[in-house]
Amino acid sequence: MNPELIDQLNVQLGPNGLPYTIPIHPNLVHLTLGLFIIGITFDIIGVLFPWQKWVFKFLAITVERDNFFDVGWYNMVGSTIITFFTVAAGFYEMFLAAPAPDIKSDWGLQAMQTMMWHGVGGVFLLGLIAVMTLWRAWQRYVWSPGEDRQVQLPYLLAGVAIMFIMYLHGTLGAQLAAEFGVHNTADSLLRLGEDLNTMLK
Repeated sequence: MNPELIDQLNVQLGPNGLPYTIPIHPNLVHLTLGLFIIGITFDIIGVLFPWQKWVFKFLAITVERDNFFDVGWYNMVGSTIITFFTVAAGFYEMFLAAPAPDIKSDWGLQAMQTMMWHGVGGVFLLGLIAVMTLWRAWQRYVWSPGEDRQVQLPYLLAGVAIMFIMYLHGTLGAQLAAEFGVHNTADSLLRLGEDLNTMLK
């Protein structure tokens, strides 16, 4: 973003290009990923529970199949809620980004292309996660009351497919930080010609 436009916000930016020390978006991203992946994983374990029951008995772990589905459900709800904040923080930090303009990523994209794909992809993933949570709610409260199994196979396959999209999307975000130096304190200081040993003590 143009530094003169950023100055109009009347915020004091630190060496990482943000008005706070630690970027918020990357931390919330990992919370989104963790909650979603745990939710799908526990639902998969719940579906496979009859075949894995002997493992839990062998390890003397008392667990019921419903417990796995409860973890899956509450993690999906948590993932949806936190992803709204993840996307909001991502757009705020993207507006303050000043990436190196003369670099191309490993995927052959320039900084603005990478940021645009990452931003659009974030909104798209938010929509997918919200739809998955609604689908999960329908399975929990409408499709499976009284049933031993709470989720359907297409739901689990969709969850695994979304995890792959998250991997691709996350790679774009990693490229923004590692290759373009977006909100990377060390990268920004090096571009300004500062001595890292002095500045980061």
